[in-house]
Amino acid sequence: MFFSRFKTKLPTAQEALPGRTEPVLAGSPRHTVLGNPILGPYPQGLEVADFALGCFWGAERRFWQTPGVWTTLVGYQGGHTPNPTYEEVCSGETGHTEAVRVVFDPEVVSYEQLLKVFWESHDPTQGFRQGNDVGTQYRSALYTHDDLQAKTAAASRDAFQPVLSANGYGGITTELAPAGPFHAAEEYHQQYLDKNPAGYCGLGGTGVSCPVGVARA
Repeated sequence: MFFSRFKTKLPTAQEALPGRTEPVLAGSPRHTVLGNPILGPYPQGLEVADFALGCFWGAERRFWQTPGVWTTLVGYQGGHTPNPTYEEVCSGETGHTEAVRVVFDPEVVSYEQLLKVFWESHDPTQGFRQGNDVGTQYRSALYTHDDLQAKTAAASRDAFQPVLSANGYGGITTELAPAGPFHAAEEYHQQYLDKNPAGYCGLGGTGVSCPVGVARA
């Protein structure tokens, strides 16, 4: 493949594609399942969390099905290229993950509970892949919005690792980093599995239950 050198190697900022100034998602679309706007600003009292766990089509569905989630959207995060297209991200030359932004009511569902959904919905030990989906864009990542999220994410990772290890899995490769720019993906990717119920979903967990409340920040 022409872009194969970036399937297992992240590009530097100098190697990344230049991108564009305009976002690839235009307008103010509403969530096709939850009915709420997917782009901010969001109502007061809601919080935002960003997750990457492989192909974002199935990942987004896992979160919109979670009680307490107000809206979700998919996009590209953790890379260098501004406002990348899906094809550019899939080339590996932007450095982004396929990410899901989750806007939630902390009075109904906690960030810690969303982390449980995250850990149990994919295999966080696979590096630059998720099942048959191979590439840096499929890496596992948690992009946090404040110190409390960062500490809670690290604590949940540290609580889940020994459980995974006891079940024969290797070390967690999940990237933990402060949230940088989130570039919303093209409209046809938003709530893709609602628009295409028979569409592809390569998401698969380990079958190992993640403890909640064992290691709090």
